[in-house]
Amino acid sequence: MFFLIGSIILTSYLTLSFKVTERLHINTFQAIVFNYLSCVITGSLFNGHFPVNAAATQQPWFPWALLMGIVFIATFNIVGFTTQQLGVSVASVANKLSLVIPFIFSVFLYKEAVTVLKLAGIILALIAVYLTVKPENNPDGEKANKWLLGLPLLLFAGSGLLDTLIKYTEQRFLDGSNNNDFLVTAFTSAATIGLIILIILVVAGKQKFDYKAMLAGAAIGFPNYFSIWCLMVVLKQYAGNSSAVIPINNMGIVLFSALAAWLLFKERLSIINWLGIGLSVCAIALIAFG
Repeated sequence: MFFLIGSIILTSYLTLSFKVTERLHINTFQAIVFNYLSCVITGSLFNGHFPVNAAATQQPWFPWALLMGIVFIATFNIVGFTTQQLGVSVASVANKLSLVIPFIFSVFLYKEAVTVLKLAGIILALIAVYLTVKPENNPDGEKANKWLLGLPLLLFAGSGLLDTLIKYTEQRFLDGSNNNDFLVTAFTSAATIGLIILIILVVAGKQKFDYKAMLAGAAIGFPNYFSIWCLMVVLKQYAGNSSAVIPINNMGIVLFSALAAWLLFKERLSIINWLGIGLSVCAIALIAFG
């Protein structure tokens, strides 16, 4: 239970942090890049060593760690942009209702049980995503809103892929003793990709190094590392029932993020959006307990 609560709070913190970077006018992409550097440092200190070496490249999980690094940085950028454009609650719901994807994966690959309630939860989840991201009628911003509607859909797909990769590698390659090695390697992959892109942008004169982004990245990176680490511990503790664990985790994140955004940032959502958030909680509950 301790690790489950840790995953919920730390993951919610990550989404909320993008509202802070926006208000402080910090370069979000650079904050994300430095966040992954911070993750690598945090994981290496936690490990007691830097695990990315020649021996690591021979491990069966190594290609999956590289792939996860790509998905990490792509999805995190979408999370940041969605949060800043549409709000914490919208980003959180689109992000966490992506549990539909790993749920389907668990059912087909691991033969986990499917019930009528769980199927109802899947359908309700898709409706909830639409209602949560549905913009209010605004003739002046109608075109922009239609474009912005694609952000949560991208986030839905990217986050679902990420959760699926975490579940697959945890089941197939990790035994608890190599979790940290895998995570640090994945974060190193994400940091390397981000640094290459950042250097190209700086050399091309498209961006300048933002020193505030380095501090923000450090503040985001530590909880980012342990949010994933906690989730992997929970999945290992409740092996064989991930179709329930992931929804419970996501339900907590949706509720905690929405409450925190309302209290801290005074986020305003339409009645339709609040209905979507309510339905998302019902959907997650159906999938988890159905």
